[in-house]
Amino acid sequence: MISIDRFDHLGIRVAQRQRALDFYALLGFQVVLEVDFDAVIILKNDQGLELNLIVNGLDTLEAKNILMDVPQKYTGITHVAFGVKDIKACIAHLKAHEIPITQGPVSFGDGHVSIFFRDPDKNTLEIRSRLESAEEQSIEGLSFYDPKA
Repeated sequence: MISIDRFDHLGIRVAQRQRALDFYALLGFQVVLEVDFDAVIILKNDQGLELNLIVNGLDTLEAKNILMDVPQKYTGITHVAFGVKDIKACIAHLKAHEIPITQGPVSFGDGHVSIFFRDPDKNTLEIRSRLESAEEQSIEGLSFYDPKA
């Protein structure tokens, strides 16, 4: 058995360096290191969460995310979920920066509320928060999660 003791980082393939850096900066990630021997930029946020931007993707802005936007269900990592304390503040922040929420806010019936949105390369991101049922009532537009949406 392998004893994994922590999550280390997430690699996200992107097409345009500056466009991706600007977007992830809005989520609180800053450049820690730009590797000179590979197309990798290491980002971290104030809590130490690490993302590695792999800057060698095809620029397919008009294309679809093959894992999320086509009827065939290919294997792969479909999204990453980030936990936050204040989902209402996150919703307001995304709206203020004109980042469309593609699904949500949604409740899963277990105290978690999520919103889904895309980065500029159509990678799906989720922001999730645990709320008490009374708090859920204060979230505008909250609905129960529909996996077909």
